[in-house]
Amino acid sequence: MGSKVLDYILLTIVIIGAVNWGLIGFFRFDLVAFLFGSMSWLTRIIYALVGIGGLYLLSAYGRIRSIEQV
Repeated sequence: MGSKVLDYILLTIVIIGAVNWGLIGFFRFDLVAFLFGSMSWLTRIIYALVGIGGLYLLSAYGRIRSIEQV
């Protein structure tokens, strides 16, 4: 799997997580917990994937900067 494909997959997961946090902030509605149960194993996996995706996408700053310098 190419780096670009991984970037798009993780970006999608992080956007879903951001939308969920927006719903929590504005409406006190946790969509992930609503769909999969409050702190079920599946919910925890989804939260972990969002966190890992966010950490991985921190590397995007370095990659964007190196592209701009070329």
